[in-house]
Amino acid sequence: MSNSGSALPPDVHGTVVTVGTFDGVHRGHQDVLARLVQRARALDTRSVLVTFDPHPLEVVNPSAAPSLLTVGDEKLEVLAESGIDYVAIIPFTRALAAFDAERFVDDVLVARYRVRHLLMGHDHGLGRNRAGDESVLRMLGDVRGFSVEVVEPVMGHHGQPVSSTAIRRAVAGVDLERAREGLGRWYAVGGHVVRGEQRGRLLGFPTINVPLPSPRKLLPPQGVYAVRVQTPRGPFGGMLNLGPRPTFGDADVTLEAHLFEAAGDFYGMRVRIDFLRRLRETLRFESPQALVEQLALDERAARETLALTS
Repeated sequence: MSNSGSALPPDVHGTVVTVGTFDGVHRGHQDVLARLVQRARALDTRSVLVTFDPHPLEVVNPSAAPSLLTVGDEKLEVLAESGIDYVAIIPFTRALAAFDAERFVDDVLVARYRVRHLLMGHDHGLGRNRAGDESVLRMLGDVRGFSVEVVEPVMGHHGQPVSSTAIRRAVAGVDLERAREGLGRWYAVGGHVVRGEQRGRLLGFPTINVPLPSPRKLLPPQGVYAVRVQTPRGPFGGMLNLGPRPTFGDADVTLEAHLFEAAGDFYGMRVRIDFLRRLRETLRFESPQALVEQLALDERAARETLALTS
């Protein structure tokens, strides 16, 4: 998969394209991408996802812009597993927001990405005010030589379409199992391990520290979590504190995970922390020893969770 913000290589004469923010790359998005790959193979051409940065609402209506399920490389890491050929990340600006559907099709999809077949979600619209709906795009496609296919939503176990909005609601409500159902994987945060204050090591629970992601990233509520951490050395179960360290008078919010059966350091490595279950809220303890006793209970609870989710 290549990452391109401009024209395709000259030997790519036609493409199958889908367009959208694809925040979270959830099961509905994955269905669209699977169809994208299938159609491209059937037409003996390349598949292209056209997406945007920042989220369009950050430009056209910042007060309504949602927190994001995936930021930075997180989305690209998930997309890399989809089998699509190209991801085109277009800077979303006020100038682009002003494009009507016809101009977006002509200047972006046709001129830049040589579209022959366009896949679009059932509720998606292109161009200013999302006015480029199915009927408009079919009309434009008839004139410009591309076909249009509308993909119906993927339904969740609760009878509602899988959506980024529903997943955000589940994460914010600490319903991590429901978020997993929508995403097709555990909700996660990624980052590079940095040096901490070594306090966990002194308590007998050495930790890895990962900087907080962009403020645009939706994090679950503060607390202690059972986690599975994907590392270059393989996956490790563990427990994580997301929040301050009130026992030591430290009000800074951090991501700090203790990995089970892990030796050596992970400094500089990129890891992905999968949130499995919230064990408790962040608490202040009367002494470091009382904290250590609670951490032993947290470890037991985290291991029980990991045994049920392996």
